[in-house]
Amino acid sequence: MLDRDGYRPNVGIILANARNEVFWGKRIREHSWQFPQGGIKHGESPEQAMYRELFEEVGLRPEHVKILGRTRSWLRYDVPRHWVKREWRGTYRGQKQIWFLLRLVGRDSDVSLRTNEKPEFDAWRWSEYWVPLDSVIEFKRQVYRLALNELAGVLFRGANARRPEAYLVAPEAVAEAVEPKGS
Repeated sequence: MLDRDGYRPNVGIILANARNEVFWGKRIREHSWQFPQGGIKHGESPEQAMYRELFEEVGLRPEHVKILGRTRSWLRYDVPRHWVKREWRGTYRGQKQIWFLLRLVGRDSDVSLRTNEKPEFDAWRWSEYWVPLDSVIEFKRQVYRLALNELAGVLFRGANARRPEAYLVAPEAVAEAVEPKGS
């Protein structure tokens, strides 16, 4: 299901523990790390998709988390053409995401990476909130930057909200991620 601009609706999940560290998952059989994310199925709300993806990828149920916030608008990223399946080229541009910030109210032992036949992650750890952007695949970095910046105010006050230089965002970058080029 693509929107008229060629973006697939999707959710991203930032899961924080009581120390405001975030869940960081290692993609199965890869050396890349990311937050849980996944597509929104036809008829699902972003919140329903978030809970489904949270269970499928991390094994957590609604009672294990509390929603603290979500992004105000869709954040978009383009997928490099060579990553797009041949039959989708020309129609598929990338993903548009609503990001959720969750607080783990359960225990670390509630996390299970094996609730799905096709697991997304083979390892996980808690990371500082301002994850190193160079560990995020390049075409997703701007969306991570924008989502973490927008949702930081929910977790942090004053000095704790100091952003690393890599997280500073130019206004035109925000506009580009929220409203795709050519729309």
